Amino acid sequence: MTDTAVPKRRKTKPESPAVAPESAPDKPTYPSPRQKDAPRTMRELRLSRGARKRPAKADENPLREGLRLERVPDPSTLVLFGATGDLAHRKVVPALYQLWRTNLLPHEFVLLAAGRREYDDDALRAEFRASLEKYSRVLPLDEAAWRSFASRINYFRLDFSDASGYDRLAKRLAEIDKQQNSRGNHLYYLATQPSQFAEIVTQLGRVGLDHERHEGGWQRIVIEKPFGHDLDSAIRLNREVGKVFRERQVYRIDHYLGKETVRNLLVFRFGNGIFEPIWNRRHIDHVQITVAESLGVENRGAFYEETGASRDFLQNHLLQLMSLVAMEPPATFDADALRDEKVKVIRAIGEMTPDEIRGDVVRGQYGPGWVGAAQVPGYRSEPDVDPASETETYIAARLEVDDWRWSGVPFYLRTGKRLPKRATEIAIQFKEVPHRLFRDSAVEPDPNLLAIRIQPDEGIMLRFGAKVPGLGIDVRSVNMDFTYGSAFSVDSPDAYETLILDALLGDPSLFTRADEVEGAWGIVTPMIETWANDPPPDFPNYEAGTWGPEEADKLLARDGRRWRRI
Repeated sequence: MTDTAVPKRRKTKPESPAVAPESAPDKPTYPSPRQKDAPRTMRELRLSRGARKRPAKADENPLREGLRLERVPDPSTLVLFGATGDLAHRKVVPALYQLWRTNLLPHEFVLLAAGRREYDDDALRAEFRASLEKYSRVLPLDEAAWRSFASRINYFRLDFSDASGYDRLAKRLAEIDKQQNSRGNHLYYLATQPSQFAEIVTQLGRVGLDHERHEGGWQRIVIEKPFGHDLDSAIRLNREVGKVFRERQVYRIDHYLGKETVRNLLVFRFGNGIFEPIWNRRHIDHVQITVAESLGVENRGAFYEETGASRDFLQNHLLQLMSLVAMEPPATFDADALRDEKVKVIRAIGEMTPDEIRGDVVRGQYGPGWVGAAQVPGYRSEPDVDPASETETYIAARLEVDDWRWSGVPFYLRTGKRLPKRATEIAIQFKEVPHRLFRDSAVEPDPNLLAIRIQPDEGIMLRFGAKVPGLGIDVRSVNMDFTYGSAFSVDSPDAYETLILDALLGDPSLFTRADEVEGAWGIVTPMIETWANDPPPDFPNYEAGTWGPEEADKLLARDGRRWRRI
């Protein structure tokens, strides 16, 4: 009987929580949490939260916590407008193939290639295959990866100015969503002529392909540069895009922001405590940013005639690099916080007056000359170029950021075609030591310099003074060099791979925002207008294979400085 009585007591005691146990008569008791009412006390809140905790999945790997690539994009369809064009074949499709080959795209991914030409799926796949064999970052092609990737490619013939074609496009996407289980997620990539951007966006909105459903199904659009050709056109285009897509759905692409070294610039600045204290006007003398190309305009003469170096490079690439160098630390590492700080830099540059433009901006155009061991023609002799062209193939500018950190520090920017070599570099020139202590040195050491190489040999170099071994004091400049290839022994992804993946993931950090684009055009447009009102320039004014016109050297010489030899 005793054995059966004990379980009865143990079972009945919890049913009367208000009665204290005999062994602890002074211990207070508490009612159990309310089952129907919302939690009111701290204990009730804690217990309710604990009940809602979900057990960890068995296949979760804790070592992947925080890794950027732990997220694979959602099942989706990428609609590539202008799929038969040069950009699609050279950059977009090779990037997509690499993402597929490295398992960074979902299994349910579909590429719907839209173009005007008479193709079928097999014909387009054959052309894409030929382009990959020429432009792919990794060769030879992985046959198994190519076959599986090719099976995801579908062709859709579309005249971008034909409204009825977009109705057919909407139906085709609905079919793909149902057949491939892509869940209504669509990324529209505009690799077309800029004049077609507004029409495509308007038609997508008309057929409802901009709508995002509550139950899922995101819609995003990637727009290639140039985004407008001056400030007014950029504002109009932003307005047309804004009528259809929300700003968070729009991804304005600048491929320089996807380059590995450019992305590492943020880590270099804000992930290392030793640089931020000296990243200001007290320690930095000036900054040089160079984007040099040894090639000419190739077969893009007609395009370049309408753009020139100011629109093609200064408005986007150079000002983007400058904003990354000069920006303040963001409060958080999210897209809006990063872009807010970049916009502050653009706004702090301000609009230049015509006199300031004539004094602080140099433009040039290459004539015939030698690049390497090959003789090359001048710009005016290139195909589809006006023999009396006034389009600039070179531009150098002296800009200042009017804020607390950078006041009085000049930023020298330059870019050009047919220069001696292909190179992109950011050079941070530090100030000289305030007192020359080692006066007996045979050679006066150069001031400290930090050079960030964007391409082709991605890396970072720090120059400092060191004593030459031996008797006496002889100080020389030496370099401490870091290169990505030797440090990590891996190939850096192509910029388009990074940017397309970010767009599919919904991360706009490396894309430009509407106010950022308009701010950059606010700097460049006055230059173009000043040149239009001035007498014709004396072009050509530098030989192919040289570092630009003499006026660009004088731009720095008047400040007691010179361009860094790359």
